[in-house]
Amino acid sequence: MDENNISDEELLDNIIVLNDENGEEVKFEFLDLVELDGEEYVVLLPADEGDEEEGEVVILRVEDTEAEEEESYVSVDNEETLNKVFEIFKEKFKDEFNFVDED
Repeated sequence: MDENNISDEELLDNIIVLNDENGEEVKFEFLDLVELDGEEYVVLLPADEGDEEEGEVVILRVEDTEAEEEESYVSVDNEETLNKVFEIFKEKFKDEFNFVDED
């Protein structure tokens, strides 16, 4: 088997396409699923950004839909919740990513 085909497929499996508020399709790389207080949150990295080194992650809450095989993602307005989810994500991936504090 050709290794390039395997990595291409794996890369495609990590890409999620969402529609933004303008109805435009935006591609994200799925990084992790974090559970907090009985809710699930996805941590995504915009895939269209030119420089991956400075990408900011997007955290969205997973919301079930009426169709069992589908789920939707809802923005999180609570800053404290966002920070908690991001801290869990940073702890899990501290050896894989170089996090930059913006404080």
